Amino acid sequence: MAGIDDVARAAGVSTATVSRALSGRGPVSTSTRDRVLAAAERLGYVVSAAASSLATGRARAVGVVVPFLDRWFFSTVLAGISDALVREGFDITLYSVSADPTERRRVFDDHLRRRRIDAVITIAIEVDAEESASLRGLGVPIVAIAGPHPQLTTLTVDDLAVGRLATTHLLELGHRRLVHIGADVTTDAASSVPGLRRRGFESALADVGLSAPRVEPADFTIEGGSAAATRVLATAERPTAVFAASDEMAIGAILAARELGLRVPEDVSVIGVDGHELGRWFSLTTVDQFARGQGARAAEAVLAALEGADPAPGRGTLPFELVDRGSTAPPSSAQSGR
Repeated sequence: MAGIDDVARAAGVSTATVSRALSGRGPVSTSTRDRVLAAAERLGYVVSAAASSLATGRARAVGVVVPFLDRWFFSTVLAGISDALVREGFDITLYSVSADPTERRRVFDDHLRRRRIDAVITIAIEVDAEESASLRGLGVPIVAIAGPHPQLTTLTVDDLAVGRLATTHLLELGHRRLVHIGADVTTDAASSVPGLRRRGFESALADVGLSAPRVEPADFTIEGGSAAATRVLATAERPTAVFAASDEMAIGAILAARELGLRVPEDVSVIGVDGHELGRWFSLTTVDQFARGQGARAAEAVLAALEGADPAPGRGTLPFELVDRGSTAPPSSAQSGR
């Protein structure tokens, strides 16, 4: 395996110049940098992570904390983070946490401190005051995607507005018997992402004088959405429209409707949230929250912080938009008269 001395000899420069050229730190002319890069590529030279860490004081690794690894949103955000970080020569150290207090303490108080990381990104993790203090105590840039983190730099979609947008779309089509599949009113915090989408649903209904909104809890999976939709659609007073808090649950609702012999959108309209790529194949109307872009924005924020940008505790708003693919339509005259 070629070493830095080999690259220096091949490029006709000193090892210090090779180090500056490959790290991008320090004055090196464009022609010299090109010569060093060409020599490194020709020799198959790869910068030693350990040597780089010693020279720069950085591990060139970012810790990413997620609650789930097998859900589309989280894996897609993670892909966006990876795209941006790997391009800049950073590795990702992944930490998965559940609601179990013991496991969470092990991650926040032990694992994150034990591993050498330059920054931390959390994805839709609700942290309490103790966990937030533990993160800040790491002394590295922290960026949170979603979640109520007033003391951390937080990038978030306005999920209350997302819930209102999806519900208003159905109301403007003429629907008045709506059901929301998503947050469990008894267990999900009102400030959580599912809770905010539910509150947006309730708020939009209240604006048009509809009280006692119907909410059916589900677990943000296709299976969970299918089971919840089956419960509400297999009733005499079935809704004319379903707003699911995720595209996976919305796809489950479409599959449940088909199993029950119902047509979408002729018999029941369905709308979701996410921008899941499967939505295109189900002609699913959705509120796209550009998940991959969220990951890229978070990675850019930690990279900027590592380059000396001042941290910005508080919220940074991320974009979203309604994408109408045809799974929603006005209720039929028969539905309106029931």
